[in-house]
Amino acid sequence: MKKLTMFLIGVFTFSLQSFSFTPPDEGMWLPMFVDRLNYVDMHEMGLQLSADEIYSINNSSLKDAIIGLATSGTPNGYFCTGEIVSDKSLVFTNHHCGFDIIQQHSSIEHDYLNDGFWARSLEEELPNEALTASFLINMDNVTDSIIPFLSDTMTSSDRRSTINVIRDRLTNAAEEDGKYHVVVKSFYEGNEYYRFVYEVYEDVRLVGAPPSSIGKFGGDTDNWMWPRHTGDFSIFRVYAAPDGSPAKYSEDNVPLKPKHHLPISLKGIQKDDFAMIWGYPGGTNRYMTSYGVEYNNNDFGPLLVDLLGKKLEIMKEDMDADRAVKIKYASTYARLANGWKYYIGQIKGVKKLKVADQKRATEEKFTKWVDADESRKEMYGKALPDIEAGYKQMAASIGPMMYMNFGLMGPDIVNYAQEFAQYEQQLSEVKDNPEAPEETAKSLLESAKEHFKDYNAPTDQKILAGMYQMYADDVPADQHPEFFKAITKSYKGDYNAFAAEIFEKSIFTSEAKVKAFLDKPSAKKLAKDPAYILSGDVMMAFMGSMGNYRAAQGARNTGDRLFVKGLREMDPDLVRYPDANSTMRLSYGSVQDYFPADAIHYDFTTHLSGLIDKEDPNNNEFIVPEKLKELYNNKDYGRYGTDGKLIVGFLTTNDITGGNSGSPVINGNGELIGLAFDGNWEAMSGDIAFARELQRTICVDARYVLFVIDKFAGATNLIDELTIVE
Repeated sequence: MKKLTMFLIGVFTFSLQSFSFTPPDEGMWLPMFVDRLNYVDMHEMGLQLSADEIYSINNSSLKDAIIGLATSGTPNGYFCTGEIVSDKSLVFTNHHCGFDIIQQHSSIEHDYLNDGFWARSLEEELPNEALTASFLINMDNVTDSIIPFLSDTMTSSDRRSTINVIRDRLTNAAEEDGKYHVVVKSFYEGNEYYRFVYEVYEDVRLVGAPPSSIGKFGGDTDNWMWPRHTGDFSIFRVYAAPDGSPAKYSEDNVPLKPKHHLPISLKGIQKDDFAMIWGYPGGTNRYMTSYGVEYNNNDFGPLLVDLLGKKLEIMKEDMDADRAVKIKYASTYARLANGWKYYIGQIKGVKKLKVADQKRATEEKFTKWVDADESRKEMYGKALPDIEAGYKQMAASIGPMMYMNFGLMGPDIVNYAQEFAQYEQQLSEVKDNPEAPEETAKSLLESAKEHFKDYNAPTDQKILAGMYQMYADDVPADQHPEFFKAITKSYKGDYNAFAAEIFEKSIFTSEAKVKAFLDKPSAKKLAKDPAYILSGDVMMAFMGSMGNYRAAQGARNTGDRLFVKGLREMDPDLVRYPDANSTMRLSYGSVQDYFPADAIHYDFTTHLSGLIDKEDPNNNEFIVPEKLKELYNNKDYGRYGTDGKLIVGFLTTNDITGGNSGSPVINGNGELIGLAFDGNWEAMSGDIAFARELQRTICVDARYVLFVIDKFAGATNLIDELTIVE
């Protein structure tokens, strides 16, 4: 998902009353500006906390309970958000955020995806090599350290190089000899820059997860839809060295004592209740022009939907036929299916809500403003024409490039073989550096274990045959690279036969074959491997296809930067929030229902009774566990139900996007009331243009989360360490 707006006012002093704002529901705001930009509105809507209790760099505050989840010790962004909910750093996030980790720990013998997982003690919690939790220490504005050294006469390349040099200096100045991970990011299309200082913990363990029949209830059918009945949560814990500092996994590590953790409210929700969401939204594109909207809808989006749809179709056939294959591909399939459905919804939503027309209205206003002054014409006159030309050039080159990227490079065997390119070179030059191949071989041997754990060669063979056939059918023959023409000629267009020969003769189809090769490596053997040859050919062709596309992007980026700079100058009194870019943000709104279409009304809550009504024993997406039905039939909800009902999910008007998955939904007292996990189908255009009357955040109610942990799983050890507000 993509981009939006906010104006930096930290360097200015003025009366807030003299400025106009976006509606309170809209906006992903930088926490450092809450006191000046948002606090009055938030207080009027129901916030009871002080500004310092929300964000402070000197005292514990809400920000200290929010973590960014990544797969790297030095992340530049976060795939999901989590929140600390106990003084032993227990973490709540979404089930779909933990899905990959749960899948990695699953097997036929221990199918945690199907059965769930609950650690009854610290000793049972499962370590994860590639999962990290980042805590934001502070953020600051470094625009004045970068912008004065740039000019509009610079080439894109020179501008980028200058920024990188300054960025490195600013990063090094705040790292404190490696104690902190520091990231400098651009805002407003490169018109402002901010520095973020993080403490990254690399020992994050899996603690609990409901079965997918709860955590993924509704599957792809209900994805992005309301009413929703998904218990979308999983539980982790952050560990530290005994002195509290970040450390890689060790048996000596202990649960981190956090600066702040969120209490959990059982008081429930009512319509109009204040709600704020904290997290790491990945990206929005709300500054996108009408040219970008048309490009997305007519060129990029439909291609992606077709290519992902084909791959999903092939994968699903094998997953439905074999439980072991289903476990292997569960995470990959879920990730691809989510993106596939998202783009279908965005294309429809953008058309229905006439987003391009909204953008054109802004562009017409901008053009009139520019044309009214000669100096503005000189500065901004080329912005929109450059953007238009850039998108036209991108549209002309995107087709072959996309088909190559998602089609020819789609099979795992093609990408995996590419990992051996450096090794082949080292083997060829072994006399110059005899130790290099040995070190690389160790690394390749280790990565082979991870790769083949979730790999099924027969499925990948079908993907290769299917995607190559799709490429041949959809891309004009005169645009085919020479190597593909040779394949077509040699096999007379029979891509099943081509795929069969690749998989019969390649070493990259099993861990045993790769291990055998690494035991007795040979540069000549590697160079003759059919999958390795194919990988090199595809990569060369792909890189060649990128030339025109990158040139178009460069011109468009310059236009975007000037367009946004001009927009802010055109309306200096409009306080704008920045596009999401995987940095910490907060949004605030309220619990609300909505009217998706004429004569249709959606309430703001769903209940366990609705989940039971959806049960379909013949559909894997709508199976209800027997224990859950038993609890429902007995109305055994404990302290988590109200008036004989149990709320499962609810809606708010908060502004979120991808990366906010797992974000805490917090009431006016700073208490957790739910976890954000999705947007709604009617507002799929929201990453490009916020639809205030329609846009809703779908949340799993905190009481349903606790009910599943307590009454369904019986994991009272976890309930006991939470701070629960009755």
